[in-house]
Amino acid sequence: MPKKNAFYAQSGGVTAVINASACGVIETAKKHKDKIGKVYAGRNGIIGALTEDLIDTSKETVAAIAGLRSTPSGAFGSCRYKLKSLEANKREYERLIEVFKAHNIGYFFYNGGGDSADTCYKVSQLSQTLGYPVQAIHVPKTVDNDLPITDCCPGFGSVAKYIAVSTLEASFDVKSMAKTSTKIFVIEVMGRHAGWIAAAGGLLTDHNIPVVILFPEVPFDQKKFLAKVDANVKKFGYCTIVVSEGCHYPDGKFLAEQGTRDAFGHAQLGGAAPVVANMVKDALGYKFHWAVADYLQRAARHVASKTDVKQAYELGKAAVQLAVKGRNAVMPTIDRLSDAPYKYKIGVAELKDVANVEKFMPRNFITPDGYGITEKCKRYLTPLIQGEDYPKYKNGLPQYVTLKNVAVAKKLPTFKL
Repeated sequence: MPKKNAFYAQSGGVTAVINASACGVIETAKKHKDKIGKVYAGRNGIIGALTEDLIDTSKETVAAIAGLRSTPSGAFGSCRYKLKSLEANKREYERLIEVFKAHNIGYFFYNGGGDSADTCYKVSQLSQTLGYPVQAIHVPKTVDNDLPITDCCPGFGSVAKYIAVSTLEASFDVKSMAKTSTKIFVIEVMGRHAGWIAAAGGLLTDHNIPVVILFPEVPFDQKKFLAKVDANVKKFGYCTIVVSEGCHYPDGKFLAEQGTRDAFGHAQLGGAAPVVANMVKDALGYKFHWAVADYLQRAARHVASKTDVKQAYELGKAAVQLAVKGRNAVMPTIDRLSDAPYKYKIGVAELKDVANVEKFMPRNFITPDGYGITEKCKRYLTPLIQGEDYPKYKNGLPQYVTLKNVAVAKKLPTFKL
C-alpha cells in the first residue's frame, strides 16, 4: 500500500509550548518515512482542512522546524471553531474526508483541548463509516489543565510558572508600597471552570506572602472573602489576591460574566479583577492595583517551564509513534510515577474517555477555608514549573521562528463554512 500523508492542526487558545508539540509531530514523522509521506498543517486550525487551505511543512528548513520548540503561539494559526454533531452538520465531516482523500491523508493529528478531543473522536468514527479510514490521534494542549486521565496538559506548566513568578514579583512591589500607598494587588488569571492556574499563586508561601485565591470550584462568599482580606492587611500590611476568571457566586453567575458567548457557546468572561478590587475598596477602603494576565500568561515563552516544553514535545512525538503502530482514536498522556523525585511515563487514553470531560481541582488540593492550596497540591504543582528553557536572544529580544507556510495546491471545489 502507498504510504499516507499526515494532517496536523492547532485548535483553540494557543500556548507557550503548543509549537513544541508541532515540532515533535513533524520531526518524528520524518523519521517514519516508510509509513508517513508529507506532513500537511491546517492553516488556522480545522478551518484549514474544511477550506482545503493546507500548508506543506516539508518546504520549511530543518532549523525552522527545530525553532518551533522555542517559539510561542500557533505557528500555523489556530481557530475557535467547533464542529457540530454528526447529525447536525454531517456535511462538514464529509468535507474533511473529501479533503483527506484528495491529498492522500491517512493520519490526523489534532492538537487541542476537550472540544478538539471530541472532534478528533468523531472524525475517527466517521472515517470508518464513509469507508476511508483515518487514524485520528489527539495531541493534548490546554493551559487550563482540565483534560482527564493525563496527569497534566502541555501549556499548563508554563502558565503556572508565569503566574507564580508574576504574583511573587508584584507582591514584593505592593509590600514595599503598603505603608503609605497600595495595600491590595489583584491579578486575574485564566480558568473558566477549573482553578489550576489560580492555584499556582499559592506556591508563594515560602516567602510568607499573604495570598488569597478565588477558585471556580469554591462558590464566592463576599462576606467571608472580605473578612479574609481585611485580616491579612491587618496582619501583614497588604494582601495579594489571585482570582480565576471563572470565579462565581453560589447561583452560578460569574463575577466577570459579560452576557455574551464565544464560538464554542461558552460565556465570555473578563473583568473579575476590577470587580474584586472595587469590592475591597468599597467595603474596606484599601487602595488597590489590579492586572489581567490574559494573553501574557499563555504567550510567555521567555519564562516557560523546562518540564512543560519537554512534555509538549514528547507528546507530539508519542502521537506519531501511536499512529505508526496502528492506534486510532487515542491520546498520549503523562502518567505520573512520583512527586519527588519527579518521574513520569508516556501513557495512552481512549478518546471516548477524554472527549467532553473536564478535570477539576480536587477539594483536598484546596485549603479548608477555600482560599489557598494544600501541601498535596504543592507537591503536584511544583515539578510542573521546574527548570528554565530560555529561547536564544538577539539584540535583547528572543529569536522566535516565523514559518514560510507554503500553501498546497487545491484540488477540490470551494467550500463555504
